Amino acid sequence: MAATDIARQVGEGCRTVPLAGHVGFDSLPDQLVNKSVTQGFCFNILCVGETGLGKSTLMDTLFNTKFEGEPATHTQPGVQLRSNTYDLQESNVGLKLTIVSTVGFGDQINKEDSYKPIVEFIDAQFEAYLQEELKIRRVLHAYHDSRIHVCLYFIAPTGHSLKSLDLVTMKKLDSKVNIIPIIAKSDAISKSELTKFKIKITSELVSNGVQIYQFPTDDESVAEINGTMNAHLPFAVIGSTEELKIGNKMMKARQYPWGTVQVENEAHCDFVKLREMLIRVNMEDLREQTHSRHYELYRRCKLEEMGFKDTDPDSKPFSLQETYEAKRNEFLGELQKKEEEMRQMFVQRVKEKEAELKEAEKELHEKFDRLKKLHQDEKKKLEDKKKSLDDEVNAFKQRKTAAELLQSQGSQAGGSQTLKRDKEKKNNPWLCTE
Repeated sequence: MAATDIARQVGEGCRTVPLAGHVGFDSLPDQLVNKSVTQGFCFNILCVGETGLGKSTLMDTLFNTKFEGEPATHTQPGVQLRSNTYDLQESNVGLKLTIVSTVGFGDQINKEDSYKPIVEFIDAQFEAYLQEELKIRRVLHAYHDSRIHVCLYFIAPTGHSLKSLDLVTMKKLDSKVNIIPIIAKSDAISKSELTKFKIKITSELVSNGVQIYQFPTDDESVAEINGTMNAHLPFAVIGSTEELKIGNKMMKARQYPWGTVQVENEAHCDFVKLREMLIRVNMEDLREQTHSRHYELYRRCKLEEMGFKDTDPDSKPFSLQETYEAKRNEFLGELQKKEEEMRQMFVQRVKEKEAELKEAEKELHEKFDRLKKLHQDEKKKLEDKKKSLDDEVNAFKQRKTAAELLQSQGSQAGGSQTLKRDKEKKNNPWLCTE
């Protein structure tokens, strides 16, 4: 019999019976509380907003401490997410708080893709948790959960309407994280302008289909206060770490030439409402919504991409082993197909390379033959020229020899005539007087 059938029968046949005395399982809530306090809690906040809206100051004010961090500038080339984790202690409850800030958000001329690094960061945290969950040996109780539990979206106090960047970003994030919109530095506009601005923001969010986080009203203990606070969204907040003496008390406030704005005065801003809703009343619900709604949606999509389903086409429970085997066979088939394609491609490329090499070899042979013939022609020309020069040299030598012979003969003839004339003078002295 299938396990689901057994569970169904057990559920249908369950009876309520009275106890004759005290058993002790009524201490389970206390056990759970003690275990949770021992393990501690984690809470991760994503602060999204343009540079200079007071995100860091508001975090310091919310948790009544001074978090370390470098001030951001307006010269960032793109959006970068900076994550810092802190260990906080209140009474005997420990909280591992992670604050993620979007450095450079809205500072670029082209803001079209400003939301992408934020979406990729949120998905990366979901993926890390999913990989830990799918391990054979899991240590989820010791795993640091880095999934974003709430996104505080800071809206500039323009008093007019939401920027297109704000609408696009919140639309991309609403299915991945709990969004609580807040109007930063709300003391920059008047009360009447602030009221109209809130109405305008709510109207634009609804008309554009942006789903923001609604405080739960299904729990009777918090239904009334959550229902009231849902009507105050978005919260108009002010942050300050400076304390001023007002009356006989030191309070967090901001001093202006025209007066003092008290951070914790609900007549001045909604900071107290935000702190109550975010930390004291709904922190656990935000954690639960992140796990049961946003993470489950991501997990379901990823597993469906991997081929896993709850039921087969016959509406029967789907076997994980069968799914794994089917996916494995499919993967092996695709792998073999790719291997065959790569082999065919390799053979084709080898053939093409061989043809290119043969063509290159043919061209080299033709070039060699041309050079050889050219060399032979040049050699023949040189030989002919050499022969011609040799003939000219021989002819020159013959002419030279003939000239030397004629010169020597002429010299001998001239010498004999002189001797003959001298002899005649000697024999006939009268020739000398003449």
